[in-house]
Amino acid sequence: MSKENDKRSGAQAEQYSLNDDRRIKVLSPGALVAKRFFRNRLAVAGMIMLIVMFLFSFVGGWIIPYGEDQFFYTTEYQKKEYAGVTENSEYRYLIAPEQELPTLVRANLGLALGKQDLITYKDVTYHINTVGEALYTITADDGTLLGVAYMDIINPVQSGASFSFDFSYNALMTNARGGGGFRADGQDYEMDDSGLITDAGGEEVANVGRIIVQSRISGRIIPQAFKDRVAEAIENDETEFTLTVDGQLREYTMTYDPAKDLYSVLEDTPTQVYDKYAPTSKAHLLGTDGNGMDMLTRLMYGGRVSLIIGFVVIFIETVIGVILGGVSGYFGGWIDNLIMRIVDIFYCIPSMPLMIILGSAMDAMRLDPQLRMLYLMLLLGFLGWPGIARLVRGQILSLREQEFMTATEACGLSVKRRIFRHLIPNVIPQLIVNMTMGLGSIIITEATLSFLGLGVKFPFASWGNIINEVNDSYVLVNYLNVWIPAGLCLLITVLGFNFVGDGLRDAFDPKMKR
Repeated sequence: MSKENDKRSGAQAEQYSLNDDRRIKVLSPGALVAKRFFRNRLAVAGMIMLIVMFLFSFVGGWIIPYGEDQFFYTTEYQKKEYAGVTENSEYRYLIAPEQELPTLVRANLGLALGKQDLITYKDVTYHINTVGEALYTITADDGTLLGVAYMDIINPVQSGASFSFDFSYNALMTNARGGGGFRADGQDYEMDDSGLITDAGGEEVANVGRIIVQSRISGRIIPQAFKDRVAEAIENDETEFTLTVDGQLREYTMTYDPAKDLYSVLEDTPTQVYDKYAPTSKAHLLGTDGNGMDMLTRLMYGGRVSLIIGFVVIFIETVIGVILGGVSGYFGGWIDNLIMRIVDIFYCIPSMPLMIILGSAMDAMRLDPQLRMLYLMLLLGFLGWPGIARLVRGQILSLREQEFMTATEACGLSVKRRIFRHLIPNVIPQLIVNMTMGLGSIIITEATLSFLGLGVKFPFASWGNIINEVNDSYVLVNYLNVWIPAGLCLLITVLGFNFVGDGLRDAFDPKMKR
């Protein structure tokens, strides 16, 4: 039994733990890095956060049924001007066929109406005959009818319709009698006590009254009942009234402009407007924004834009930084000195003020939003490469003197091959860490510019220009669903990149405790 126990204990001694150096040495470098990375709980948490945000931004946009620039509308009742109303207070003249009333005669008649029976102008006598209230006929000495002076207006039902002298004269005379039938132009008409004139078929033709009601909507016919109700409201000094029109009870508001002596009648009209700041619902899980767009959809597409900008910018920075840093570190001398002075110059450039100035310039030029987004990526990439260039240069300065580089030189490899096939691959771990942690900074920078209105422009969404809604303090306090989700998405994404960057840095560090 003792021999079997010894064998068993010996076998257990041969099983190495995960932390044993002899076991780790049999793992490949990539597996070793992965093992260290996944042992870091914060790094794993950051990876999960990034996966969730990538799925949310790129897959969610395909699943959700709405478009990035799709507007939603709702119906609201708004007061719109329905009609303009004036009350005629001046005499108008209806001149008989083949007769005339000169302008000066009309002026003198206006002063004489209701006061004198006749006036004389250039040896011609004009007799004034009272027919009714504010209605007079003007005749010559021989009794010939010259014209009619009146205040009550004949308003046609059909907009733009005109009436003959015969119709207008008989309508005014009938209105003075309080209504009744009359004949004009060979047709019979009937006028009720309100002044409404109908033809033999009962169709409304015109109405006579001192109130002039003009529709503010082209082609709309104002019903006589509305005109009568407006006249009643003016007489009773009413500012609001209701009336059943086309089977619907509608509310009207009247306002008076003394400067123009004009009443405006406002009607509660159903109007389609943007469904701004709608609360959360089944149709809109996060409500809508100030443009009536679905917030969840905008968040998804905004994440897509922010992440794409981040990756494109870091790619541009890396390409420029690796090339210039690699050349500077390998050749040294005056080349290294020249490139490093260029790097110093770029470090001295005030990046944020410059981007604000260029953003304002693009606003003034009214660039297309898509072209503007391209310029934004190029600008951020062009200003961000110096840090990567210095990192690559420093790593290559320490690597170029090592034995494997002496061997590449002895083998006669070209300079390009030595830099990009042997030196740069040894810098990749540090580059990956730098790029991962730099992504968060780029996304924050883009969000800042978009928040200031200088980055991504409508109709494209980004988390930054979504948060821009808080420029309105009322939105900041009352519509938390508009800006808090975008802020959380930004926080989770940047935090995820930082966690992953920290995990990669620890995993690539050969001096890390295993």
